[in-house]
Amino acid sequence: QIYQSAHHLLTRRSGGWPLTMFLTPDQTPFVGGTYFPPTARHGLPGFKELLSRIERLYRTRRSDIDKQSVSLQQALASIEPGPSGEQDLSDAPIRAAVRDLERIFDAHEGGLGQAPKFPHPYELDFLLRRHASGERGALDMVRLTLRRMAEGGIYDQLGGGFCRYSVDAHWTIPHFEKMLYDNAALLAIYTDVWCVTGEALFARVVEQTAAWVMREMQSPAGGYYSSLDADSEHEEGRFYVWTEDEIRSLVSSEEFAVVAPHYGLDGPPNFEDQRWHLRVTKPLEFVATRAGRGLDECQALLGSARKKLLAARELRVHPGRDEKILTSWNALMIRGMARAARELGRVEWLDSARRSMEFVRTTMWREGRLFATHKDGKTRLNAYLDDYAFLLDALIELIQVAFRPEDLSFASALADALLEYFEDRDLGGYFFTSHDHERLLYRNKPGQDNATPSGNGIAAFALQRFGHLLGETRYLASAARTLKFFHPHLRQHPSAFPSLLNALEENLEPARSIVLRGPNTALGPWLQELRATYRPHDVTLVVPDGMSGLPQTLTHPDTGQVHAWICQGVHCLPPITEMPAFSRVLVAAGGE
Repeated sequence: QIYQSAHHLLTRRSGGWPLTMFLTPDQTPFVGGTYFPPTARHGLPGFKELLSRIERLYRTRRSDIDKQSVSLQQALASIEPGPSGEQDLSDAPIRAAVRDLERIFDAHEGGLGQAPKFPHPYELDFLLRRHASGERGALDMVRLTLRRMAEGGIYDQLGGGFCRYSVDAHWTIPHFEKMLYDNAALLAIYTDVWCVTGEALFARVVEQTAAWVMREMQSPAGGYYSSLDADSEHEEGRFYVWTEDEIRSLVSSEEFAVVAPHYGLDGPPNFEDQRWHLRVTKPLEFVATRAGRGLDECQALLGSARKKLLAARELRVHPGRDEKILTSWNALMIRGMARAARELGRVEWLDSARRSMEFVRTTMWREGRLFATHKDGKTRLNAYLDDYAFLLDALIELIQVAFRPEDLSFASALADALLEYFEDRDLGGYFFTSHDHERLLYRNKPGQDNATPSGNGIAAFALQRFGHLLGETRYLASAARTLKFFHPHLRQHPSAFPSLLNALEENLEPARSIVLRGPNTALGPWLQELRATYRPHDVTLVVPDGMSGLPQTLTHPDTGQVHAWICQGVHCLPPITEMPAFSRVLVAAGGE
């Protein structure tokens, strides 16, 4: 984060990977760039030539470099918002962000902006929440984007899971790398849009992606691996693309008659003019009508062909897998799998999320502190803000699927540690590094969402929800200070901060806390009623009778019948004991 910011300030260009930075002995960058080839080409110096230039520059222009270093450090410090005189938070940034996103929305292909086109799941989540609050048009942007992605080449049509981004505006050819964090966020947003629309396409994407996660990305010990490379056998995409002859040799003629038009094999090759990367080009309904076959028959033929192609693909040389287990990325996937498990009722996905959480709790959590990374049996590096914030958010999601007191206790410990080691108690917000971290060039408090969400945004969001759930004012006050600290930036560039905007929304109108208690055998219908619609502004706990070790706010008497306690902020309704009354309250509060 530090050096990408320094690169932007020094070059006035956006950064990327690989990043090359040259530092003075005090670790201040003075020259940088993204990629330098081994030998000069395309107007770029070769790396050896570059080294000679840098050495000469450093030797002959030290005074200029020293002056630039002072200016750079001042510029880095100014990136973070300063003390704010504003006292009142408003929803103006929320409304402005919707307008900003509408302006850059691709109304034909979906997505935000043009090529290269990234998924932007946190902006989509923000928009879907706005739909639940009555924002017209927000759902259309989310639904079109997710449909186009699910039908495109950015989605692995055979094995499930999403690649990093599309190199074109049509979602056809991706950068073939698959990242854990992208798929974690997309699992959650596809689950939520399925809750809103009920469209089978979205449920199918969730099922196939969750299966890919468990099949290819979960370690035997439970933690999730980080990523799959784009390359295999020294060629990007080689693992995923096909020739027509390869496919014909693997499927029956009846299957090919469905696969070819559905995945675009009846058109010119879309990958380097030689091979096909599978994407949906014609709906299955159109294929069925044109072939004079029933839709069910075509679905069966497509399903059997997919199985054959996937089995054949598994025999190829696989892309490399980065088997680091990162706490923050695991937390994002725990949340995604738990969210999908809760809404689609899949116990195996909940089990997968819990296995990862247990790995983090037993391996990455020691003496009240988190570690950031684990590989080859070694757990290393003091954790960062994202590790604590994302894991707290994941636990809040996990306890809504199936409540366990030990998860609640772990969440409390994480929340306390987050405040102790990361909070800026003077100005508000949370530093990316802990108070006892090694000294760096500057200590940032990142607020913008990037490939992963903002640690400050997720921390504020999760602490607010947890604070209302437990009646813990320390968490609520800390989140409010964070929002006041960032509010000037939210007003200036609202759409860059979707996670903080979600936290702002729930500061202005707190999420509802719904606690169901009663005999385990009687809770089912109440739970079914609760989960029948998309309710992004509710936090729901189902606590069977007989469970002990609960905090005071959740310690309600066992009465032998179901009770529902519903609170919003400090306002609580009387306990509800009848299903019709419970349904009326839910309907009155909205939902999709």
